Amino acid sequence: MNRKILSGVAACALLFIASCGGDAPKTEANGTPTNSESSSTAADEKGFGKFTNVELTTPLNQTMVAAGKGVYDLKCGSCHRLTGEKLVGPGWKGVTSRRKPEWIMNFATNVEEMLAKDANAMALLEECLVRMPNQNLSDEDARNVLEFMRNNDGVK
Repeated sequence: MNRKILSGVAACALLFIASCGGDAPKTEANGTPTNSESSSTAADEKGFGKFTNVELTTPLNQTMVAAGKGVYDLKCGSCHRLTGEKLVGPGWKGVTSRRKPEWIMNFATNVEEMLAKDANAMALLEECLVRMPNQNLSDEDARNVLEFMRNNDGVK
């Protein structure tokens, strides 16, 4: 009986570790790491995805801010707070000063590749223990969310 309980506990622990991505780095068939820090450095802190140059405007585009708030309310607010408080995912306060706009938009639209290759995204996964689901944001939605984040961080 005790052996069955221990086996069940071990199986649950393995499933938990597997769902978080585990600690072992992924490798190509030739043994080359696929998610090394050098890959992240090569991305120049902009992450992995199609966004390589996001032009920010000042003053903020209030139409985009309002649209971004709508996306936040519908798809983001159940896991992220606008403060620094961690809920399921990290709080958003100060995110636009910690991350480049390209990184934010790449993470919002290219979650799986970012979690597989970007060192900062992998660290967030390790901290939060929950993978961010792909919200299927359009490029426009992601840009509006970025503008909403900038507004939340006090950009005028």
